[in-house]
Amino acid sequence: MVPGRSALSAPASVYFSLQANHCFVYCSFSKKLLNIIFFMLVKEILDAAVKPVFSFEFFPPKKDEEWETLFKTIAALSPLNPSYVSVTYGAGGSTRSRTHDLVTKIQRETGLTVVSHLTCICSDREETGSILQNYRDNGINNVLALRGDKPAGTATLAEAIKDFPHAIDLIRFIKTNYPDIGVGVAGFPEGHPETPNRLQEIDYLKEKIDAGADYIVTQLFFDNRDFFDFVERCTIAGITVPIIPGIMPITTRKGMIRMSELALGARVPAPLMKKVLSASDDAGVASVGIEWATMQVQELIDNHIKGVHFYTLNMADATLRIFNNLHQ
Repeated sequence: MVPGRSALSAPASVYFSLQANHCFVYCSFSKKLLNIIFFMLVKEILDAAVKPVFSFEFFPPKKDEEWETLFKTIAALSPLNPSYVSVTYGAGGSTRSRTHDLVTKIQRETGLTVVSHLTCICSDREETGSILQNYRDNGINNVLALRGDKPAGTATLAEAIKDFPHAIDLIRFIKTNYPDIGVGVAGFPEGHPETPNRLQEIDYLKEKIDAGADYIVTQLFFDNRDFFDFVERCTIAGITVPIIPGIMPITTRKGMIRMSELALGARVPAPLMKKVLSASDDAGVASVGIEWATMQVQELIDNHIKGVHFYTLNMADATLRIFNNLHQ
């Protein structure tokens, strides 16, 4: 029996009805309808989807008082029925303990399926195994395997590497020792900034899929042509797993600059930049960014993508406005 998946030990006949991540079970022994929450693998969610699914990314707050704000955001977004949510690590795993606490808390208190980011940087086999076992014991069956960013105060990336030089090494470790855990990986429609050879980059991605990764979530982008080209190049390379586009709306001018720093290689198309710079204030910038993101998401849906992953920055307003626009 896989930890975190539904099971009944009672000696009774049962009838199952599956809705979202809830299993409604009628037990003829007790004459009761039981509502059992279980947590699907993201692969299972995507395989079963008959229409595009939506998911949200959060990050663990650095200050204790910000946790309440985050859970208000989660509560505000929950009515949108996300198929899953993800939780990030800080650079070098700097928010590692907060990530683990948040992942467990979200899944336990909201019933949402949660994907935890897991990075290679500053991680060894023993520690990573302990993290994965703890997740499995708490019914958390999904991780996003990443190399991670160099932590502050480290001169070179090599200094931060322990047992996992690359994401593929982490994937192999997971699939060898915890084969029941689902694994996602990152994709870069505009190219990974540290891999200038775009052909080689796709080859590396194919190796991660062959090692056992189930799906790809992309870095944010603002031009859908970059995403469609990326998908086509993946298809040519023999990559057949779902590729989920990552969307983050611009809401302030400073935010636009910050996005370009965080998502190295992400470019802002000239028409979008012109509209942002023409806005009179941040409210105007937000309207421009949300309208642009809505246009992106609608075009992606029209082209039959499996889902869309929203980078929320722990705020609900922009995502709620995009969803409202889509349903008008």
